[in-house]
Parts: sequence; structure tokens; C-alpha cells
Amino acid sequence: MPDEKKELQARYVRYQTILREMTLMSDAFMRNVLKVTECAEYVLQVILEKPDLRVVDVVVQKDHKNLQGRSAVLDCVAQDADGNRFDIEVQQDNEGASPKRARFHSGLLDMNTLNPSEDFEKLPESYVIFITRNDVLGGGLPIYHVERTIRETGDAFADRAYILYVTASIQEDTELGRLMHDFHCKNADEMYSKVLADRVRALKETPEGVDNMCRELEQLYLDGEKRGIEKGIEKGIEKGIEKGVASSLKNVMAALGLSVEASMDILRIPEDERANYMELLAKQ
Repeated sequence: MPDEKKELQARYVRYQTILREMTLMSDAFMRNVLKVTECAEYVLQVILEKPDLRVVDVVVQKDHKNLQGRSAVLDCVAQDADGNRFDIEVQQDNEGASPKRARFHSGLLDMNTLNPSEDFEKLPESYVIFITRNDVLGGGLPIYHVERTIRETGDAFADRAYILYVTASIQEDTELGRLMHDFHCKNADEMYSKVLADRVRALKETPEGVDNMCRELEQLYLDGEKRGIEKGIEKGIEKGIEKGVASSLKNVMAALGLSVEASMDILRIPEDERANYMELLAKQ
């Protein structure tokens, strides 16, 4: 136990070093900044060029469920006074901001908006906003507005679903450029926006803020450790199945103290195939 405590203390020291280097381009730090309504509101006002926009609700890291298929955890979902919804995502890699991912996020916003049997006309405006390190769409522009149009007429399709890409590396002398500058700042004193600077200062320079961020980084560490273990278990079990090694499944499960149910969850075995899986184990 003393060794575990020392290891935890050592990790917290490392977390404080990591925190000093974090910017709004870091997922965990961005979420903690934008969970404050005024911060999310300011970012949306600048990107959408709507200074009168008023945010009434912000939820970070919420799992948006799709009961028929893949779900996704959205970084920051905000709602304005008119009920319109905004998904703000910061992406370091081009692959994380592909057009099809933007389409999927847009669909998830819709699926998690209407109640059963509610009229489709009640769907509010939705905005999926990717703030990307690189110019993902390759046009050399600071911002891209993606909207559906009717090919034959060129008219807007008017489904009120919008996708925006903001290139964080372009920091021109505009309000948007200054916002992207702020997204890259490690220190609050270097930022243009007072509302963002105040939040960054609270997270990096107050005991409460530093402690909260260290706790979040510790949770990310534990989650990553768990995912690594699960991936290792998954590989070991699958390898045993492929090679027909009768003892592999039980050996892996015994070594890690796994129950049959836990191993099935890790392997994501469908309900209708679990009986066959249990039969395979029974034969070993």
C-alpha cells in the first residue's frame, strides 16, 4: 500500500507538469473550460458570428446513445435559448474529423433530440463544429461552412443541419483568428479573451482547479489502463480461439480473475451467441 501511495503521488506530480503545458487544443482541458456556460457561449458566438447567441445548457463527455448501432461520446454539447444544439469537437488528427464522422455526429444530435412520436418539424437547428489542428478540407481557409444544397437549382435544402470546420493553425488578425490563438495558449496572461483566460487561470493557478484537473487526468490514466488490459485479454482470447488451444480461454480468465460474463462483455459477444461461447468453455 505505501508503494501504491508513492506511485500515485508521483503521478500527480507528473500531472501538474502536463497541466502546465495543456491548451484548449487538449481534449481534457478543453472540456473543463467549455463546461462553463460563458466559455462555451463565447466560443460559439465567435465561430458562428452571432454575438447575441445565449447558451442555456452545456454538457461535456456525454454518451449519445444509438440503440440500433454505434453510439458516441461527444466532447461538448450546448443548447441555446431557442433550443438549437451545438456539438463542439477538438481534433488533433485528420482522421478524427472525417466528413463521415461529422455526418454521424449530426445524426446523433437529431436522434437524441426528439421524443417518441414527436413531429419532425420540431427538430431544432443543429451545428457540428470541428476545431482541427490542421486544414482538414485542404482549401487554405480559416473556416468552412457545410450545408446541403439542391444540385439542380443550387438552392439551400433547408434541413437546418450545419457542419463547420475551423482550422486552428490559421490565426489571422480577426476575431476568429484571435480565438484560435487563445486555443493554443498555455498561459492565461497570453490570451485575448477575458472569459477564457479567467477559466484557464482557475484551472491552472488555483489549488482547487489543479486538484480537479489532476483527478481527471488520473481517471484518464485508469481508463486507459483498463482499456489496455481489456485489449490484451481480447487478443489473448481471440488468439486461443483461432489456434484452437483448448486451455487458452480458461487460462486467460483464471490469470486475470475474470468471470465468464466479464469475458463475454469484453469480447462483445452478442446475446444469441453466448450459449455457444459457454458451451466452448464447458468442453475445456
